[in-house]
Amino acid sequence: MNPLIKKILVKSIISKSNLPVCDYSVNPYVGCTHSCKYCYACFMKKFSNHLEEWGTFLDVKIWEKIKNPQKYSGKSFFMSSVTDPYNPQEEIFQRTKTFLEEIQGVDINLSLQTKSDLILRDLDLIKNFKNIRVGFSINTLDENFKNDMDNAVSISRRIVAMKKLHEEKISTTCFISPIFPEITDVEKIIDAVKNFCNLIWLENLNLRGDYKPKILNYIKNNFPRHEKLYQEIYQRKNISYWIELDKKIKNYAEKNNLEYVYNRDDLQKNYSSPPTIVNFFFHEKIKKSAGGKY
Repeated sequence: MNPLIKKILVKSIISKSNLPVCDYSVNPYVGCTHSCKYCYACFMKKFSNHLEEWGTFLDVKIWEKIKNPQKYSGKSFFMSSVTDPYNPQEEIFQRTKTFLEEIQGVDINLSLQTKSDLILRDLDLIKNFKNIRVGFSINTLDENFKNDMDNAVSISRRIVAMKKLHEEKISTTCFISPIFPEITDVEKIIDAVKNFCNLIWLENLNLRGDYKPKILNYIKNNFPRHEKLYQEIYQRKNISYWIELDKKIKNYAEKNNLEYVYNRDDLQKNYSSPPTIVNFFFHEKIKKSAGGKY
């Protein structure tokens, strides 16, 4: 079924952000046709007045050309926090490309996060930014599991795109998120990308809202051997799995001479290869885990 698409007029494409990684967020679309079953951004429906299921609609933002873009010099931008800037419709509407064109020549720190190799279309624009990072979300190397979870391009295409950007001297991040307990093989993913990314972010699967029962039901039907574990984690709030995984990855990092840190607040820093692994596991109160403080 084709998604419901409409154009909407907005006063500005730039919004002040409360995220710790940026001063401003840029979301050129409302909704996202990658339709990730675990997408936290589905909460946006309550603000956009959409009744349609998340992933089945897309509002295309139209804005007046950015006035005096130089006023943003020195600021940090994240694109995008509640949509993918390179969803398939970007090929038609080019709203992300338009923003990149309008902000050319401004000395900003820009982070782009996507699940699509369409970003390579804008390589010439991206290369003009002095401080830019491109992140790819990868939480499995299993294309079948990926296809169950989202409609984005294949994992192999994402990795090829990451490698291409890295070869062009653009800082890259592999965002291993969300980590599905006993399904996401974190070490195998790191092995697959560590030679052409600068940062690796780790984030656990955090079930909430309407998609919590959907994911738990999916696990019950497709991975029944893990159902008890998921009930323990997501119904009884037992965090011991994440503490043990934290220790395991920390040991892996030490054996592979990779830096392993917690909740870094300087993610705009230009890291070099080999990549630094950053742990963002814990969304709730935890005092200490495997030597890290929260």
